[in-house]
Parts: sequence; C-alpha cells; structure tokens
Amino acid sequence: MQNDLIELSVKQAQYIREANKRWNGKVGATQCGKTYIDTLYIIPHRIVERAGKSGLSFIVGVSKETIQRNVIEPLQEIYGDKVVTGISSNNTCQIFGEKVYCIGADNVGRVRKFRGPRVKYLYIDEAYDINREVFELLKTRLSFEYSCCDFAGNPQSPNHWFEEFINSDVDIYLQRYSLFDNPFLPQKYVDELCRELKGTVYYDRYILGLAKNAEGLIYTPFVSNPDKFLMGKDEVDDLFTKSRFEIHTGIDFGGNKSATTFVANAIFLSSGIIVSLASERHLNADYKNGITPDILDELVDIFVRRVQKKYDVPVNYIFWDNENTTLGNGIKNYMANNFGHIDVYPCLKKPIKDRIYLTIRLMAQERYFYTEDCDTLKKAFLEAMWEGKTEDKRLDDFSSDIDSLDAFEYGFTKRMKELINE
Repeated sequence: MQNDLIELSVKQAQYIREANKRWNGKVGATQCGKTYIDTLYIIPHRIVERAGKSGLSFIVGVSKETIQRNVIEPLQEIYGDKVVTGISSNNTCQIFGEKVYCIGADNVGRVRKFRGPRVKYLYIDEAYDINREVFELLKTRLSFEYSCCDFAGNPQSPNHWFEEFINSDVDIYLQRYSLFDNPFLPQKYVDELCRELKGTVYYDRYILGLAKNAEGLIYTPFVSNPDKFLMGKDEVDDLFTKSRFEIHTGIDFGGNKSATTFVANAIFLSSGIIVSLASERHLNADYKNGITPDILDELVDIFVRRVQKKYDVPVNYIFWDNENTTLGNGIKNYMANNFGHIDVYPCLKKPIKDRIYLTIRLMAQERYFYTEDCDTLKKAFLEAMWEGKTEDKRLDDFSSDIDSLDAFEYGFTKRMKELINE
C-alpha cells in the first residue's frame, strides 16, 4: 500500500468508527466515496478480522465483470495483485491469504450451490441491482455470531425491495450520502453533473442520494428543446471528415400490435458523440401477413442503402433484437450475401435504466444529435413516459413508441462503456 497521506471525509471516518452491526451500508449519490472506503479499509479489515474462523467469505455484485471492475481492481491498485488476486475460473480470489467467493448475482444457479455452508463475511456491490433470490439465499447463511455484511448502492424507488429491507427492523448501521458529502470532488465536475441531471429522476438519486420513483416524461432535456439536438447534413458530413466513426443500426422486431423499427446511429469514437442518422417504423398490421422474413430483408436493405447513399459512408454493424433468433439469423444471412462489409449480431440488452441514464447524460452534455430523417425517433423521445412502479420501466401500453427507443439503444450498447467514460 502506498504511504501517501490518506484523507477521509467526515462520513467515511464515521463509518470506520461506528459500522459494527450485523448489516452495515452506505447508500446514496454516485461518486460520493461509498465504495472507496470499502476497498481502502472495510473489506480487507473484515476479512482479516475473520481469518481462520469457520465460514465462507463472499463478494456479490451484478456480475463477475462488475465485481472485478468495481471491487477487485481498486483493491489491487491499493494493495497489489499479490495480496489481492484476480477472480479465477472457479469464481474465487485471494485477499490477504483468505479465499473469497466472487459471485455475480446474475448467476443464481451458482449461488444455489451454497445453500449449506455458512457465511462469515458478505460484501454486496451495487446492492439495489443484484438479484433478490441471491440476496435472500446468502442472507440466511449469515448465521455466526461474528457474521456481518457491508454493502453500497445507489437508491432507486422507495418501494424497491432492498429499500424496504434496509428500512425494516434489522440490526443495521446505515449512512445516506449526497454528492456534496464528498469534499474531494472537483467543483467543476459537481457543477456539471448537477446541470446535466437537473429536472430528471437521476438528480434526486445520483446527486441528492434519495430514493425516488421514476415518473412523468423521461427525456426531459430533449423535450424542453428538441430543435437544439437537430443537426444538418453539412454538420454531419463535417464530423465524418474529422473523426473516427462507426455506423451502428439497431433493429427491434415488433409483435402483432407493435412495430418493427430501425435506427442508424453514427458513433464518433474520439469525441463520444452520437448522431442518429435515420429512423423508420413499420407497423406489422400494415402488411397482409405481417412482416415476413422476406419483407424484413427488403426493408433492411432499403434502409441501409438509404443511409449509405446519403452520407457516403458504410454501415458497419447491425444489432437485432435478440429475442427472435430466426429473424436475426435471416438478416445475418441476407447481409452476408448482399453487404459483405456489415457485421450482424444479436443486440446487447443492457438494463433499460442504464441505457436511459446514458442517453439523458449524452443529451445534457450536448453529445447527442439527430437528423431530419429521424421523425419516428424524435416522436418517441418526446412521448416516452416512466411506468412509475417499483422497477424503472418505460410505459409500455402502446401510447408511445418504445420500439424505436429500443432500436436506438441497440445501436449504441456495443460502445456503451466508452461512451460513459467519455
């Protein structure tokens, strides 16, 4: 560990002194120092404190990859990769000589294998986003007198099951953080984030650290001034000449009552800008026998050629709704025979709330634009509403076009990590 002087916020120091309950946690704003104190001190201390005692130690997160990124790599930066090893193929790592099981909550089957063994230490990363069944299974295994759990997370709805748990009569030490509880953040970053998220549910959650329902219009930065995001062809052409780019087309397959939608996005890799070049919406009901595979191939062909001709650039990728493999493979075969340069894949369905959060931030940071050929997508942004229940979902009662929003998002999720980092 480095010998540099370590500064702690008031709340971080308080947590070290007072978090000695069976359940100990920090919930609240993003970037407020919740996880930093866990990797700096809490996780190593708890594990070493229980070294040699009966029971297993666990780190649980949304996935194995997020545990590696959010917990293991920060631990390694502080203590080195000999003291803290990476996660092995059997989902374990070594922390100060102790074996620790690192389980992604998306792997319910693996967690079920631990029904019998008792747990001496449990750490939960992104607590609101893990699978509830995984939580309930491990919760019952904290059965030693010295068993305890630490957790951190960003709050969501007041009715979220984890919010209800931490507000119950469990033996808990709980801290709630706002962004302003971290005195070490650059003021410019704080000011910009506040500006970007103002007027959205994310301001309440990620700035103030409050559990708030998502309700009302979703894309408020766009709704307030849609013309601000409109980009002319000359401006788009200028971007093509100045920056590396990829063209990603997302396709959402519609059912009997919905529509099949296409959205082509230009992703400019050096600046992190997205420009939606074109969008289309085709109602299945408008076709006598619905949109058959042959009709779908023809529609995709026309759409791709239209984009390529107007901007004189190649479409690089097509990402299709992964719930219909037959249609997706049909498009893949058609593209291989007619457009050899286009790679076709099933879409990466990231959580909807993560896709929405990124889109809102791109809009607020003036890194999202659309063209005059995106009437269906523009309308979808203007009308999209939160469902307003426990889980964050878009209202899906056919009163708005969420199919176009899905296609739009399929057309950027391959580069989601880079866009967030930008």
